[in-house]
Amino acid sequence: MDPLVLVPGLLCTEALFAPQIGELARDGVQVQVADHRQDETIAAIATRLLAEAPPRFALAGLSMGGYIAMEVMRRAPERVTRLMLLDTSARADTAEQTANRRRLIGLAESGKFDQVTPSLFPLFVHEDRQEDAALRQLVMQMAQATGPEAFVRQEKAILAREDSRPSLGSIACPTTIVVGAGDRLTPPELAREMQGLIPRSRLETVFGAGHLPTVEAPDAVTALMRTWLSA
Repeated sequence: MDPLVLVPGLLCTEALFAPQIGELARDGVQVQVADHRQDETIAAIATRLLAEAPPRFALAGLSMGGYIAMEVMRRAPERVTRLMLLDTSARADTAEQTANRRRLIGLAESGKFDQVTPSLFPLFVHEDRQEDAALRQLVMQMAQATGPEAFVRQEKAILAREDSRPSLGSIACPTTIVVGAGDRLTPPELAREMQGLIPRSRLETVFGAGHLPTVEAPDAVTALMRTWLSA
């Protein structure tokens, strides 16, 4: 199988993909997790990813990671053997989303970073997982490992991202789009929109999961990744 580069979402670390990394390693897949915490633009993050990635690789990004993956496809499509976009959107932010990001940046910059993740958690997971203490702890730990400075850089990068829809038609590698059925941040209709714009792409829905299906329904996502990598 091809080497695999994974790109986490906002406030997330490699722990977002821990279940998949462990299982795919047993299959002999070389897995690398991209660094999306050091730069303030999607372009700069993509440049860093390409500098550190193998010459040719499979690429999977979740949420913010999907924005970065789409930028990689614009910059170096010849290096990507297959693409997976999980719980993401090709669109730029709405005015409401922009205002909320600026509010969260304000909290982080004013010493109130501890208020950010509790406000986001209900949107990160399926409505049936709101009281899942282990899942909440995982999300909190990833946020703490990210920290306020990196969080602000990530949000600034997301705010400035472009609408990727015009470039999706040029994606030629095998592409799978994955979405949690209960995702309220990037709901299934946005996944269907991307599937309609990327030639010969596949859409897979993960039931019982929200915005973070890799940890909400890890076995289902691992199975999808295995199929995608071996197709």
